[in-house]
Amino acid sequence: MIYQVRHVTDIRYAGAVRLARFNVRLEPSAWPGQRLFGYQLQVSPRPVSIIRVDGPYVVNSARLLLSAPISSLKIGSCFSVEVTPQALDLQALCPTVAEIRKAARSNRDLSAFAPSPYLFNSAIVQMDPEIGQWARPYLHDSGSVIDAGRALMRAIYTQFVYDSDATKTDTPTLEAFRNRRGVCQDFAHIMVCALRTNGIPAAYISGYLRTIPPQGRERLVGCDAMHAWVGIWCGEQLGWVGFDPTNDLIAKEDHITIAMGRDYADVAPVDGVFHGNAGQSLRVMVDVLPIEA
Repeated sequence: MIYQVRHVTDIRYAGAVRLARFNVRLEPSAWPGQRLFGYQLQVSPRPVSIIRVDGPYVVNSARLLLSAPISSLKIGSCFSVEVTPQALDLQALCPTVAEIRKAARSNRDLSAFAPSPYLFNSAIVQMDPEIGQWARPYLHDSGSVIDAGRALMRAIYTQFVYDSDATKTDTPTLEAFRNRRGVCQDFAHIMVCALRTNGIPAAYISGYLRTIPPQGRERLVGCDAMHAWVGIWCGEQLGWVGFDPTNDLIAKEDHITIAMGRDYADVAPVDGVFHGNAGQSLRVMVDVLPIEA
C-alpha cells in the first residue's frame, strides 16, 4: 500500500514569544518494509535555521531556531510512503519468552535497533511491580514471545477503556493503569512498562494508522491523528514486531512507522522551549490517504 500523509500543527500563543527552539520528529525513519518517496517540512514563520539531528534511537529530528518574536507557528509535514508487510512466519521463527529474556541480557549490540536500550527505565516509563505483577500471567516462560505479546495486547484492549478525556500527555503510566482508562499513548506506555518489568525489550513506536470511514459515509479531511503502539524485540531473526493494544492488532500494512524510542519523550512529534510567558493553543490536522493498493 502507498500512502500520502500530511500532518499540520498550528500553534497559537496568547502573546509574543521569542528565541524559540523546537524539535520536530515527523520524518519517517528507515524501517523494514517501508520505502519513503519524498519528505517536505514546511515551517511558518521561516526559522533562522533547521538542523537535522541524529539521536541514539530510531528517530529523525529537525531542530528549529526562531529568533524574531512570534505569536503563532505552523509546521507542515508531507510525504509519500510505501508499506509492504514482511513475509515472515512469526510463529515458526519465534523464540520463547525465556529465550528472549536470555538473548536480550547477553546482547552486546548498542545500535538503534538493539534490544539493550529498551530493557530499562526511561523518562516516562519506570518499571513498576504492580503493572509487572498484573502482566505476569500473560507472559509464560515456555510460550512464544509472539503469543505473549498477543495475550498482553488483548488484555489491555479488553480491560481498558479508550477515553480521550481521562488523561493528558503528562499523566503518569501507573495512574492510567489504575484508572483503566486512557488513549493510545497510555496503552502503549502501560504495555511497555509491563514487558520491561518482566525482562522483555519493549519500545514505544509513533506513527499513523490508516482509518476507514463507516460504510456509507465520506472520509473527513483532517480527521486522522498520530498513533502509538509497542515494539517487542522478538530475537535476531524477527527483530522488532509491532503490537497495537488500542486496536488489538499486530502492525502490518495499515501502520506507518515514524519513529521508535523508549517512550513518548523520545519521539514526541513537536516539543521545545521559548522565552515568554504566553499561554498557547494547539490544533493538529492529519490526513492519511491510500493512493495505490
